[in-house]
Amino acid sequence: MSYRKINVNSFPSNFKWGVTTSAYQNEGAHDKDGKQASIWDTFTNHPNFKHGHGNEATNFYENYKEDILKIKELNLECFRFSLSWSRLLPKGIGKVNADGINFYHKVINYCLELDIEPWITLYHWDLPQALENKGGWTNRDILKWFEEYVELCSYEYGDKVKKWIVLNEPMSFIGLGYFTGLHAPGKKGINNFLPAAHHATLCQAIGGKILRKNVKDAYIGTTFSCSHVSPVNRLAKHKKAAQRIDAMLNRFFIEPSLGLGYPKDIITGLSVIESYFAPGDDELMKFDFDFIGIQYYFRVVAKFSLLPPVLFATEIPAIQRDVKVNNMGMEIYPKGLLKVLKKFSAYKNVKDIYITESGVCFDDEIIKGKIKDSNRIKYFKKTFEFTLKAIEKGINVKGYFVWTLVDNFEWAEGTKARFGLIHNDFVTQKRTFKKSALWLQSFLSKNKSTVKKKEKKSELSV
Repeated sequence: MSYRKINVNSFPSNFKWGVTTSAYQNEGAHDKDGKQASIWDTFTNHPNFKHGHGNEATNFYENYKEDILKIKELNLECFRFSLSWSRLLPKGIGKVNADGINFYHKVINYCLELDIEPWITLYHWDLPQALENKGGWTNRDILKWFEEYVELCSYEYGDKVKKWIVLNEPMSFIGLGYFTGLHAPGKKGINNFLPAAHHATLCQAIGGKILRKNVKDAYIGTTFSCSHVSPVNRLAKHKKAAQRIDAMLNRFFIEPSLGLGYPKDIITGLSVIESYFAPGDDELMKFDFDFIGIQYYFRVVAKFSLLPPVLFATEIPAIQRDVKVNNMGMEIYPKGLLKVLKKFSAYKNVKDIYITESGVCFDDEIIKGKIKDSNRIKYFKKTFEFTLKAIEKGINVKGYFVWTLVDNFEWAEGTKARFGLIHNDFVTQKRTFKKSALWLQSFLSKNKSTVKKKEKKSELSV
């Protein structure tokens, strides 16, 4: 495989390089200092769940300084992390947990001390169990619950944090949690999916509006799980099936915020979602985001299918298509990143775009205490190359956030799927830089050496 020779200086000087984590996947301390259960605590501690739990995860709660310092060592300038709703509001609403509030102040302050820019994600899938007991995302009262939560977060941290993300991948946490049941809270069926999806759409906009009101100079976005969708062949029925899957995966949550409504043009049965509308919802779900986050991992190949109804389309698993896959069975297709960037940039009212997550998981090879992951380096070389191509084509891509810093608890995959730049021993919590981390460190350091040379030349001229 050949690569175009690029370095960090090939990118615009204001291009942001960062790394992304999430609360449940990293923090641990699941019941410490006043925190109460989230839906993921409940889901993974159930006897039917066979992939462990995130009770300790990577113990970021205790190790946050070590991990943030490693971000600095890797020459990354931004740290995107999420807040645990049930750490701040153990019951989801009502009494505030001071220890939880103080923990994130410490995280933010340490980032600022090291000149790392903190980016906060308000919701990364870990709904308080107390709210799920009341129906969770299927209950329209979540609009009020979410409003209270965002008011608190923006009040507490808005003076220090200016970069905010409202939701992380709504199609993932709603589709997997309230339709297939593969993720927390394990609910299934269209009658759970539709109200939950509509309420998430509304909260996406509500959260943005609260941040705009409360945080001076806020830069506000939200993120979407994106996949390039291809039909299995050129037959019309398969092309239309691919269009319907594309509408669900890539259009469903962004178009309402842009005032375009849900993609009923291609999924005609989707009109049933309007039964969950209240007067004024068409306007309520609009918000003018400063940026959107693209989160790209794999391509989807689609074919016509009688099931599920309404969608009448299904994905052909990558392992059946003789393609390169990661150890979760997802196709490794870096070129798809460029395709989705083109797709989302075509929306008239989309402003800045960030790649807020991209990464790959492999079974890393450990030789004499060193972690060899050359395939991960190849992945980043290609995705960086396609990101630069997007910029050269005039697409306003402003940054790239790697998923993720440390091998973590990867949801329903447990600790098997290792996406981290840093290897984690889940018994000892010992961190070890992988080869990919050292490669990234070197890649990003070239910019610093160039800047230093320019500064030295300037000093000499004076």
